[in-house]
This record gives sequence, C-alpha cells and structure tokens, in this order.
Amino acid sequence: MPRPQPSDPYADLADLVLNVARLIRLRTPAEPAVVPLTATERQVMRIVDLDPGCAPSRIAERAGLQRTNVSTALRGLEAKGMLTRTGHGRSVTVHPTELAQANLGVLRGAWSALLADLLGDVDPATIARCNETLAHLERRFAGDE
Repeated sequence: MPRPQPSDPYADLADLVLNVARLIRLRTPAEPAVVPLTATERQVMRIVDLDPGCAPSRIAERAGLQRTNVSTALRGLEAKGMLTRTGHGRSVTVHPTELAQANLGVLRGAWSALLADLLGDVDPATIARCNETLAHLERRFAGDE
C-alpha cells in the first residue's frame, strides 16, 4: 500500500495545475477550424501571442527550450501558416498571423464554454483571484517579475 505523502501546498498546486491542464486538453472538443499543434509549437505560439515581434532567442529563453527546438517549431508553425518571421540573422522577429489569431479565438471559446459549464457556480471574484495568482506565477517563471 502506498505511503500517503505529507501535505505540501506548493507540490499540491503544481500537481493540480498539471492535471487540470491535461484534462482541459483532453476535453477540448476537436474543432475542424483549429490547426493542430505539437506541444512545443503550442509553447512557442503562446509566447508569440503574448509578445508579438519577439526574437527567437527570447522565445527559447521564456519557454526554457533549446534554440534548435525553437527553430524547428518556428519552421513548422510557419509552414502551417501560424506565424511569420521578418528580418535576418539576429534581428529576426516573429509575429502571429490572422490564422493564428483565429485559431486562438476558437480554442479560447471552447475553453471558456468548458470551464463556464464546470465552474458556473463559483464566484467570479474567486476565478479572478485564481487567474491573477497563475498569471503572477507565469511572470515569475518568465523572469518578468
């Protein structure tokens, strides 16, 4: 029989965040209008959506990815019509396309419907505090705070 783990709020939070993210992905309805992305491409697009015009080196830094993996993801995303790269050498910048913005809009709509259905009875102020805490955590991971 497994030994129960001692309560640790930080470990519990990490475990819950990872599991909830997995469940959201599993329960997001397959939309024909959504361009399928790999896990690395999703990470890269999140950063490009939050920081249009960023450099590939900044994407690698924020995502904690190897530069070669970012380059591979950028090529794949460009081939899928999700982003454009401008400039040359170290002055390359990355921008989402209209297709990427539409893709994100469809996904956000599906996520909103899913979570509204599951959390409709939760006080909106509680949801806002949760969002603020997770956004703060994300900024800390990105080195923005």
